Amino acid sequence: MEFFRIRRDIPFMRHALVFNVISLITFIAAVFFLATKGLHLSIEFTGGTLLEVSYTQAPDLDKMRKQLEADGFVDAQVQNFGTSLDALIRVPLAKDAETSKVGERVMESLDKVSPGDTPTLKRIEFVGPQVGKELASDGATALLLVVIGIVIYLAIRFEWRFSISAIIANLHDVVIILGFFAFFQWEFSLPVLAAVLAVLGYSVNESVVVFDRVRETFKKKRGLTTPEVLNHAITSTISRTIITHGCTQMMVTSMLIFGGAALHYFALALTIGICFGIYSSVLVASPLVMWMGVSREQFITAKKEKPAGMTDDGACV
Repeated sequence: MEFFRIRRDIPFMRHALVFNVISLITFIAAVFFLATKGLHLSIEFTGGTLLEVSYTQAPDLDKMRKQLEADGFVDAQVQNFGTSLDALIRVPLAKDAETSKVGERVMESLDKVSPGDTPTLKRIEFVGPQVGKELASDGATALLLVVIGIVIYLAIRFEWRFSISAIIANLHDVVIILGFFAFFQWEFSLPVLAAVLAVLGYSVNESVVVFDRVRETFKKKRGLTTPEVLNHAITSTISRTIITHGCTQMMVTSMLIFGGAALHYFALALTIGICFGIYSSVLVASPLVMWMGVSREQFITAKKEKPAGMTDDGACV
């Protein structure tokens, strides 16, 4: 299915160096923010208590922070959640505090801020430190296994050049997503980790489509240089790319707008991943394959020479 067909190949590889310099700068910036700011991990990873409270009037978040700090809740995070009437409070795990009483103490502290507007507790969650460490460890293990699986799959289906190029491009997407979350200090939670893993699989799918067309073009069209083959492969899959990614992004956008706070960062991570997934699969992975020396000879099986005196059907002359 195609919405349109481009008759003349677009010379993407002519600007390959520019695209990869942009990617390298973006990648280095993401690594810098990850190293300096770090991820704003949710209590699912760090352990602690999370409370969601609701007021009849917009609360003063600064007063809430100061009151919580005065009552012994160091590094407590207070922010609006959904609307200006709702607040989300994260209290880090304390060594000497009884987990079962943290929620009661927080609510007592909030009562002192606005005596005339008693907050309503909507939900409370507790996460132990051991559970948080296990989740972080399991998440890192899952990410590593996905990467290894993608490398093996591409090496078997195509060739090692394609495998290395695709995994570099896909890891480029993952690091940039994490860089965005580090720079803006968005909360990194389990749904966001799930989105990162989904982006890995989604991005490699685009790479496989382009690489498949590259292999097909090498076999069918003679006389084309490697850059021309890559330009033809990318140009001939543009319509498919627009349809696939456009439909996916419509669904993700609906989650971003109507999904509420629970799906907000999940959909945001997917949106970043989809945009950079298109870019990296086309303009990062393909130039890397070209620079690694892919050629038509690698896809053409040499014909076996027939013994002297044998015809094409195997009969003796």
